[in-house]
Amino acid sequence: MDTTILQLADHVGKSVTLHGWVLRNTPKGKLVFVTLRDGTGYCQCIIERNEATESFFDEAKHLTQESAVEVTGTVSADERAVGGYELRVSSLKTIGTAVDYPITPKPHGIDFLMKQRHLWFRSQRQYVILRIRATLVDAIRRYFNDNGFVLIDTPIFAPAAGEETSTLFSVDYFGEPVYLAQTGQLYVETACMAHRKVYCFGPTFRAEKSKTRRHLTEFWMVEPEIAFATLDDVIDLAEDMTCALVERVLADHRADLEFLGRDIAALERIKKPFHRISYSEAADILRGPQAKELLEQGLADKTAEVKQLTRKIEELVETGKTAKKKWQQEKAAQEEQAARERRSELEEEITNIPKHMQLAAEFRWGSDLGGSDETIISRLHERPVFVHRYPKGVKAFYMRVDRQDDRVVENFDMLAPEGVGEIIGGSAREEDYDILRSRIHEEGLPQEPYEWYLDLRRYGSVPHGGFGLGVERTVAWICGVKHLRETIPFPRMMGKIYP
Repeated sequence: MDTTILQLADHVGKSVTLHGWVLRNTPKGKLVFVTLRDGTGYCQCIIERNEATESFFDEAKHLTQESAVEVTGTVSADERAVGGYELRVSSLKTIGTAVDYPITPKPHGIDFLMKQRHLWFRSQRQYVILRIRATLVDAIRRYFNDNGFVLIDTPIFAPAAGEETSTLFSVDYFGEPVYLAQTGQLYVETACMAHRKVYCFGPTFRAEKSKTRRHLTEFWMVEPEIAFATLDDVIDLAEDMTCALVERVLADHRADLEFLGRDIAALERIKKPFHRISYSEAADILRGPQAKELLEQGLADKTAEVKQLTRKIEELVETGKTAKKKWQQEKAAQEEQAARERRSELEEEITNIPKHMQLAAEFRWGSDLGGSDETIISRLHERPVFVHRYPKGVKAFYMRVDRQDDRVVENFDMLAPEGVGEIIGGSAREEDYDILRSRIHEEGLPQEPYEWYLDLRRYGSVPHGGFGLGVERTVAWICGVKHLRETIPFPRMMGKIYP
């Protein structure tokens, strides 16, 4: 009976056939242990040398990493085995041989792995992250579809900026300059006037010349928009949706999160209500004693960890020299590589902490929050925190001007805890025609490309608002992944376009 590893629990004691790829192959005398992956899970296959297996035993001993095979055998439950089940093999057939597979068990640098992204998919870590991403995407769609939202597909080609003009990708559109969409928001606003509650979900583009771990030039966003809504209504929606997404991933991927080393308890604390502070309160926090103490403690902790890692690296180097078994040498080499990468990250963070301390202490009202500012504020809260009402000078023209204080707009950023920073940005939209027109001119933008957008205010304008959630940043937060490059199948970054 053909089946998959995911379904082995239904076939204990029965003979089944699996099709998959060799992850590891360990011959031990009259036994060969093959760890098989088939795209649904992992299973240990045991080939014992006897009369029934004699015809393919030598073939099994020499199976190479990532060779594709068909194996038939009897299923047994074993808690010690990867995946919880084993297959006692009675038949084996090689379907496709892999020769000199480039990503071996030995340690590899990140640059090498990024060039081999099409093969790096197959590693267990990348497999888990991308499956969690798939679940998150499904959870996003289910949340909005189940709550009365209508999906609206918005264009990739846009005639004008939706965000900062400095981050536009220009495209020659039959001789006319257009831009890759920075957001679908302006378009999805038109649809909310027809359907009341809508959302778009697709790729967006930002030509930011940045190589930090928080930036991609191409990423995915979901952007809901609701009519007859205030800023508080939009924040409530973001809060409820975030809780639903985290609950779904915890329900479906607890074991995967544990494999990634994620702090499950931290995710379980993501419950309503989230913290809500104004931009002005955030500015006071950055200049206050809490931020200073947090950074000083971080500096001490990271310095101590660097010393520990240095000792560990020295021990692992010695282990690699003295270990007699190849697998022991490979294990030590992998751990050494991981320790060196972690130490390098910490050393960079230690160098930056004094800069962050100075930036926080000198933060002035009217400046936008930078990445280090968001990190400080999010580390001071165990649950997400909404920072609302930023100065209008640092935010987009379409955000509603606060009628009580025209220095600020009715917007928010939702900062994920544990130093992750912003994963959602949203606002009430300016519904007043005259104010919106003035804001377009204040930003130095031409009015003509936005005439269709101004029509929404000419014909039955209502209070409305929405937000954008970045899928990759959300995956990084939930998985505990530091760099966005691991949260999207084929990352596009400055200088990175292959494969």
